[in-house]
Amino acid sequence: MPRSVNAVARRARRKKVMKQAKGYFGRRKNVWTVAKNAVEKAMQYSYRDRKNKKRTFRALWIARINAGARQHGLSYSQFMGKVKASNIELNRKVLADLAMNHPAAFKAIVEKVK
Repeated sequence: MPRSVNAVARRARRKKVMKQAKGYFGRRKNVWTVAKNAVEKAMQYSYRDRKNKKRTFRALWIARINAGARQHGLSYSQFMGKVKASNIELNRKVLADLAMNHPAAFKAIVEKVK
């Protein structure tokens, strides 16, 4: 009696991984064992870097706010301390955008917190 195998599910699993490996270089795109390892590693990188993206954007916003605040004679920490004390509820993303693209509005905020 032949053994029972679930070929349909196995093919579906492999097809899903091979589809994810589409566009990879060399054997990573068409050899099952190599593609599986490459896709697993790619998933680890994507999970890690979704966290890192938040970190890097926050660092960018802080640098932009610092540059804008220093043009008006305040350091970043002084500025953010005064913003919190003044109960201005703008997050770093918005403050960085104002500092970069709307200097007049950012200056108004600096004048208000001084």
